[in-house]
Amino acid sequence: MRYRLTLLLAVLTVPVAAQRRQPAARGAAAITTEDVRRRIGIIAADSMLGRATPSPQLDQVAAYVAAEFRRFGLKPGGDSGTYLQRYPLEVQRFDPDSASIRIAGPMPTTWHTGQDVLLVDGQPPAGDSAGPGAVITGSPQGAAALDSSAVTGKVVFLAYGPGVNAVAVKILPLRPLALMLVADFPDSIWQKLPGHQASVHVRNPSEEGGSAIPAVFAVRARTARALFTQAGVPPDSLRLWGDRPLAAHPLAEVKVQLAVHQQLLERTSAPNVVGILEGTDAALKKEYVLFTAHMDHIGTPGAGEGCMARGADSICNGADDDGSGTVAVVALAEAFATALERPKRSLVFMTVSGEERGLWGSAYFAEHPTVPLASVVADLNSDMVGRNAKDTLAVIGREHSNLGGAVDSVARAHPELNIKPVGDLWPQEGLYYRSDHYNFAKKGVPILFFTTGLHPDYHQVSDSPDKIDAEKEARFARLVFYLGLAVANTTARPRWNPESYKQIVSGTN
Repeated sequence: MRYRLTLLLAVLTVPVAAQRRQPAARGAAAITTEDVRRRIGIIAADSMLGRATPSPQLDQVAAYVAAEFRRFGLKPGGDSGTYLQRYPLEVQRFDPDSASIRIAGPMPTTWHTGQDVLLVDGQPPAGDSAGPGAVITGSPQGAAALDSSAVTGKVVFLAYGPGVNAVAVKILPLRPLALMLVADFPDSIWQKLPGHQASVHVRNPSEEGGSAIPAVFAVRARTARALFTQAGVPPDSLRLWGDRPLAAHPLAEVKVQLAVHQQLLERTSAPNVVGILEGTDAALKKEYVLFTAHMDHIGTPGAGEGCMARGADSICNGADDDGSGTVAVVALAEAFATALERPKRSLVFMTVSGEERGLWGSAYFAEHPTVPLASVVADLNSDMVGRNAKDTLAVIGREHSNLGGAVDSVARAHPELNIKPVGDLWPQEGLYYRSDHYNFAKKGVPILFFTTGLHPDYHQVSDSPDKIDAEKEARFARLVFYLGLAVANTTARPRWNPESYKQIVSGTN
């Protein structure tokens, strides 16, 4: 309770703190509805073509953010004295005719792309690879976690249907060789799935074995049925329902051989943008509070990230996802830079790319940090913060550290913001694992992930700037300003819940 109380005292209006209210209020006042609306219009304009990773338009957004950081007087936190940190990428052409899956074992067979199996997402291993198979059964509500040894390096089969997202997010961090989504796809659906035509894929060579999404294949149930029989798993038991714990059933004596050959078209890179505001305390300025959001989105249909045209509109603008979070980070940088008093700890403002492809930019920074990661006391991540109910903010991960109590205290201390922090309203979606904060949490950094929630425009061409509630987002950003100020000025570092630390950081249950 001591640490939580310390954070609470940092935001209560007691006489000693009253002298500081005015400088803090000046910083918060720099976050305006008009600026939020204007910046969303820049970042999510049609001219930005949805900011795919990589793309010239993504680089334009990065240059805009860097220019704003420079204007605010932030120190460059990227490579070689610049605001940009770049990570390598490879652009490859995938031809379905060059891919196949061979099942070696008691009943050997070969699955052909287009007829039996489709590569629908993720980063396939280069060339030929092979691994044992495993079938996942159980319920997304099942309490037991999967043992990594049952998944890592294996080709994992999972039923496609309700609950698949909640289970997949528990499987993918365990680094399977590939994930096979099995369903009775009718021909009308099968023909509409991606993977039938030659396409361009982007590969992140720096994340081999890291956080890139493994190859995800769609497989027809009739094709995989014989494998389930070999494993002693009736196909009907694949359905993800009930209260059964998740379990992995090995496919005895079966090896799945993947042949996915791609042609290298180009070596390129993608940017993160990093700016630093130095703290004022001689000791605490060597510690950092990190503010993050991703500036990329899924581009246009040709980017290969899942954007689909609707009528004459073929641009997935990503105004909320995550133009809104990017604008929040820029607005916070300006607020702290213009406040009359700087906080004791240093602040790092970062917009990353590649989130939509597999949290690439944040993963690269976590492995190649430009400030000591052990000195980062918290990451406050904003992703989709510009829509839905006027007075509600979902705070994902609040139960894992005493930062959850801190944000509640800030909201109570600032009723004029009319923002109510709540927990995860969509537990079935596995949101904790799906944004950039997760890469920092795995490294031991306490996090909060802010979102105003999912909506029908998610990953659609209809996620446009005119639908952003700029007034609400400005109030949200002011809340994060006061929270960041409290965390940056409090002597004690935020503290993990011990059980959460064991599960998320140590990887034990």
